[in-house]
Amino acid sequence: MNEQIRVREVRVVGDGGEQFGVMSTRDALQLAQDRHVDLVEVSPTARPPVCRLMDYGKYKYEQAKRDRESRKKQKIVSVKELKMRPSIEDHDFDVKVKNARRFLEEGDKVKCTMVFRGREIVHAPLAQQTLSKLAELVSDVGAVERVPRVEGRAMIMILAPKKGA
Repeated sequence: MNEQIRVREVRVVGDGGEQFGVMSTRDALQLAQDRHVDLVEVSPTARPPVCRLMDYGKYKYEQAKRDRESRKKQKIVSVKELKMRPSIEDHDFDVKVKNARRFLEEGDKVKCTMVFRGREIVHAPLAQQTLSKLAELVSDVGAVERVPRVEGRAMIMILAPKKGA
């Protein structure tokens, strides 16, 4: 901006979008000083580079304000984890289903982990069946994002909240 522009001539555009045409950088700086604004290079790769007459401080403030507004509207989706074993009891499974439902309703993703110990890995089909049952029971508020898959000594499935929920 201003004296940092090192090219010989620039295309000047006003703050409201009006075109001033191609002129020398010195003339463009003089025009900016007469209007009490800054000369800001907006497109340095163009031939000749495009510069805009604007109040740079006000521009930076407006940009920061827009960034704050967009951050305010963003929702951070966190991943909650449910761990269980292949030999899980019915009541414990019901508690896990209730927790998964609550997490999905709050808009969080749920990582369901079936942990195998010792030789339990031979019961992978049973674990797959249990995870599928969990996904079916919460299907009204969540959908399977990643199907159950064995990773090391665990089987992992990820559920994501449905858009309408």
